[in-house]
Amino acid sequence: MSETGDQFAGTSQRSTKHSPRLDEELQHEVEGMVRSGRSTHAQEWAEPEPVAEGDPDLDVSPADTLVGGTPVGMDPDAVVVRAELARWLDRADYPSTGPGLVEAARDHQAPDAVVAELEKLPDGETYERIGDVVRALGHPTET
Repeated sequence: MSETGDQFAGTSQRSTKHSPRLDEELQHEVEGMVRSGRSTHAQEWAEPEPVAEGDPDLDVSPADTLVGGTPVGMDPDAVVVRAELARWLDRADYPSTGPGLVEAARDHQAPDAVVAELEKLPDGETYERIGDVVRALGHPTET
């Protein structure tokens, strides 16, 4: 099948990565997992290990709830602020001044809210890590 006018050959017709036979084998291997929504390994050793008793549940979305608690001395809002700031600043951005961090955040295409928060940093200070930035902005940090 070729591409003509408004017709576009789908990737399955143009794929050169695998042969059709291998594609069908790979599809068959994952079919049970896709349909059941769980692992379909026959051998017990191949199953993912469950969370141990007493281990805290992990939460990847700090916007919802912080399962397992927050660090001592911090509230959930401070954890979210620190995580969002750290998301847009790399280790290579430190040490830096407030305007340097604002520029770095803009280079990383940070949202306007993050840039506005960083613009509140006092002038003349050098920040070594994200904890210094969060403290300078008036948010509590772990003790």
